Amino acid sequence: MSIQIKVPELPESVADAVIANWYKQVGEPINVDEVLVDLETDKVILEVPSIKQGVVKELLFSVGDTVTAGQLLAVIDVSEKTISKKTTASNSAKAEKTNGAAAVVSAAMSPSVRKLIAELAVDESQLVGTGKNGRILKQDVEKFMLDTASANNEVSSSQGQAYSPSEQQMTSGERLERRVPMTRLRARIAERLLQSQQQAAILTTFNEVNMKPVMTLRSRYKDSFEKKYGVRLGFMSFFVRACVEALKQFPEINASVDGNDIVYHGYYDIGVAVSGPNGLVVPVLRDVDIQSIAEVEQSIIAYANKAKNNSLTIEEISGGTFTISNGGVFGSMLSTPILNPPQSAILGMHNITERAMVVEGEVTVLPMMYLALSYDHRLVDGKSAVQFLVTVKQLLEDPSRMLIGV
Repeated sequence: MSIQIKVPELPESVADAVIANWYKQVGEPINVDEVLVDLETDKVILEVPSIKQGVVKELLFSVGDTVTAGQLLAVIDVSEKTISKKTTASNSAKAEKTNGAAAVVSAAMSPSVRKLIAELAVDESQLVGTGKNGRILKQDVEKFMLDTASANNEVSSSQGQAYSPSEQQMTSGERLERRVPMTRLRARIAERLLQSQQQAAILTTFNEVNMKPVMTLRSRYKDSFEKKYGVRLGFMSFFVRACVEALKQFPEINASVDGNDIVYHGYYDIGVAVSGPNGLVVPVLRDVDIQSIAEVEQSIIAYANKAKNNSLTIEEISGGTFTISNGGVFGSMLSTPILNPPQSAILGMHNITERAMVVEGEVTVLPMMYLALSYDHRLVDGKSAVQFLVTVKQLLEDPSRMLIGV
């Protein structure tokens, strides 16, 4: 008797996936819920487990092949006779498999990382994986190259020679170029950005907010907050709360266009952009209108850790009615964020800088932040966009208003 392992259902925004790594080969035993294969999408890595104990009978694709939802991936023999025979053989070979564990970890990497390693001629055995289960990530390869270049630089400097890391790839009289295929994530980002600009009438409105009230409140309660809830009190939760209150006043900014229809969402699922090893991802905080500040902060930290480990699920990064992106953590002073389709708006946060401001006729130094709201003019009028951003500004400059609802 055999069972079939198929590609799981993928969200509408994910067209296909790539076979990233097989954890079992034909003839090897596999247990219930043991991961058989990793599928790399343009957003996350999907782990596909076996639904029954058995022996791998057939693998229909190789690493690097593209598959779509519902396609047959593998066949598992679940007959008792085959399981008994293979289990005995597996136990006798346990020592050999232990010795080969390093090779399994080495194999656990995405096709894009494999191509990068081949392109740079890096020895896999020298790489230290920081991903889930020791997976080697793109930044692990890049860090190794930087460390190697730095070490070579120190050696060359000690010998009285000027050295540039770029010279490592150059030979006398040549100017080399390195051509690297786009990763699936980067290709998907490019596709989505073009789609957003081509299918929406994007405008951006700006404002600035005095962050001193929020900073004072945060400074006053940050220690007791962290002690009670186990997470730091950051700025993002204030912005999430302010945006939810503003979205309630301007429902078209929490809506989306679907063909010739406008879909008004009666819930508030806020996407918060965070950095992952393969680029920017946007996990979604669900129903934040009924969450406390502490719950929002805990969710953000949990998502940020998952993003670093490349362990976000499709469900966690799908959907969302509004997005907040914080370019300020990278030092951005001002930018125009691009919509995350089919959402109608996105808020861009920026760096906090001390600036001379005139307050009641006197010049004073205040911690100021520029805010940018990009919106789809097909759905959102300029007046609503400006008033939305003014509302966010007012709530942040007087956080107590969020508590009493005015």
